Amino acid sequence: MNTQPSARLGNVLLAVAGGIAAYKIPELVRLLRRAGHSVRCVLTEAAGEFVSPLVLQTLSGAPVRSSLFDAGEEGEISHIELADWADLVVVAPATADRMAKLAQGLADDLVSTVLLATRAPVLLAPAMNVNMWSHPATRANAELLRERGVHFEGPEAGELACGWEGEGRMSEPVTLAGRVTLLLGGETWKGVRVLVSAGGTREPIDAVRSITNRSSGKMGFAVAEEAARRGAEVVLVAGPCPLPTPPGVRRIDIETALEMAAAVEQEFEASQVVVMAAAVADFRPAEASALKIKKEDLAPGAGLQIELVATPDILKGICGHKGDRVVVGFAAESHDVVEAARRKLARKGCDLLVANDISRTDAGFDTDTNAVMFVSPGGEVEELPLLPKIEVAGRILDRVEKLRKGTR
Repeated sequence: MNTQPSARLGNVLLAVAGGIAAYKIPELVRLLRRAGHSVRCVLTEAAGEFVSPLVLQTLSGAPVRSSLFDAGEEGEISHIELADWADLVVVAPATADRMAKLAQGLADDLVSTVLLATRAPVLLAPAMNVNMWSHPATRANAELLRERGVHFEGPEAGELACGWEGEGRMSEPVTLAGRVTLLLGGETWKGVRVLVSAGGTREPIDAVRSITNRSSGKMGFAVAEEAARRGAEVVLVAGPCPLPTPPGVRRIDIETALEMAAAVEQEFEASQVVVMAAAVADFRPAEASALKIKKEDLAPGAGLQIELVATPDILKGICGHKGDRVVVGFAAESHDVVEAARRKLARKGCDLLVANDISRTDAGFDTDTNAVMFVSPGGEVEELPLLPKIEVAGRILDRVEKLRKGTR
């Protein structure tokens, strides 16, 4: 199955410096290749002490360079060609020494020479002892590099290999891979503010129980990730779920339908595109007990009766004053999917409804794939094949682009 995202794929030159965090680099290469990027690695002399060039060559599928003066390597591809080949250069781990060299414009080895010769954006992933990171010289170098347009990811705080605790850990490979894809995603949606809702809501019954649903939030998170990759400013209103926040996305966590309604309404005014992928509870208990309801407190054999009241219809509410915004709704249906989606579209008044059949085991709730239909106000239905959710997200945003341009 093709799992490539719809974002533009790029050439990533990974410059590996000598630090213990280099052990994470094979995983980073694997994630970048999985995302569809072409990867080449260049190593400092010290980096080879921490990570095997053969491992990186095997994972990247390309020769690994480490020497500026190796005639054999230069005959295959010169350091200038490497610099020109890259769409993005990632320095990971970015040690204090590497940052100092780049800040001062030194070029005494392959990595520093490539960094000065490239015109591609540069992303640094700092990794060092907390005292080294906080040293005034290192902070001054970091500030200077930021002023020159160099991107930073991390460092993170935590337990360091040297035994100290604090800032200095290199960001995890999955975080770096997400940032790479974000930087290579282009700026086709720059200046567009996208509001996305995702996940289910949790409506409390008592102190420990709640009414919820099976939504994992994966579809909405994929839409937020893809919008950010295209350069949009993205706000994600998320129900309870353990998914990591996509790079470049501002996340607002909520629990209940009332909280989601309030968050969406607050963010709606400044948004040009709204994608309501959340599975919001239609009903909530009229009253929630602040204490746990115990079985022994009930009469023998008695059941528990819970009065339910309707929650706000968030999608219909915002469509009532959407103006020239594009609003996309979702419909999770178990049967009669197309007709149910058409009826929902008419009730809500959105510009596009994305419907999926939740009775399928390979799509919908808590899966990485989805099979959806786009239902338009004019009655047109476009059915997509089973696709990874990130690819479905791309198709949704492609359709949104057409709607914003006034085409179908």
